[in-house]
Amino acid sequence: MQQAQYQLIIVGGGPAGLTAGLYAARGRLKVLLVEKGATGGQVLVTDWVDNYPGFTEGVSGFDLMDKMTAHADRFGLEKKFATIAKLDLAGEVKSVILENGETLTAKTVILCTGAKPRRLDVPGEYEFSGRGVSYCATCDGPFYRNQEIAVVGGGNTAIQEALHLTKFASKVTVIHRRGELRATKILQEKAFCNQKIDFLWNTRVLEIRGSKGAGVEGLLLRHHNGEESVLKVTGLFVLIGVVPNNDMLPLDQLQTDEGGFVITDAEMATSIPGVYAAGDIRSKRFRQIINAAGEGAVAELSVEHYLGNQAPDTPLNCSE
Repeated sequence: MQQAQYQLIIVGGGPAGLTAGLYAARGRLKVLLVEKGATGGQVLVTDWVDNYPGFTEGVSGFDLMDKMTAHADRFGLEKKFATIAKLDLAGEVKSVILENGETLTAKTVILCTGAKPRRLDVPGEYEFSGRGVSYCATCDGPFYRNQEIAVVGGGNTAIQEALHLTKFASKVTVIHRRGELRATKILQEKAFCNQKIDFLWNTRVLEIRGSKGAGVEGLLLRHHNGEESVLKVTGLFVLIGVVPNNDMLPLDQLQTDEGGFVITDAEMATSIPGVYAAGDIRSKRFRQIINAAGEGAVAELSVEHYLGNQAPDTPLNCSE
């Protein structure tokens, strides 16, 4: 049988991947975390995290991920920053093939590829992406100082980001296809009490309008009674959920749900022996930083059980 380079390869460096990496490095596994960009995932561009235990006054997404990365680094987690072309997970030795042609092998793999923002798929969205259409309020909010903008969505992310945008915009209109928000009550209360935020209920965006020179100039809307109207805004933030980052995953080998998210059991095991999934790539109802981190820990502990608690290849370090 082919000799594996690593006992474990972790694909993705968000909260789930970093936690799995922390546990694996601390447990003296020969482990590699592969990430195409900076570690931290979507949390990096989250303005403020107010519900992560231990941070009584809240913490910025960037600072939280910086601390998670530093914690894993303390135990010597090996990381490789590269783009993965494809994975072959079927055999006893799993292969991770990079875009540069390099192949990495491991006895086990934890998939922590996360998810990306869902698009509206309406006319004008692609044309004005980056020119008035955004999926990240933390990234682009400062560009809309003293302007009137809109947010599409009614969940926690949409309302949290709408609140953040009031730091810059003169007015934020939240457009929601339902008659009530899905966000937590505390976020709803903050939004309803914010004089800069208006709401359009039971309304959908049909088209994003603008020009090459000015970018976004308005939105064509359809209301619950069938009537249409135009809302003049200079920016639109689309915050309507996520879709899985599964492009490089072997979907013919993995069991997924109808949305393309990976199905696991309670121990994070997928349908392939030796392959686990954690974080937003998993098929589940709730996607929070805290449960992503917990799933990363469970996945790594499941890997240790799968490997049979093999003795570490690295020498004992008595300085820790």
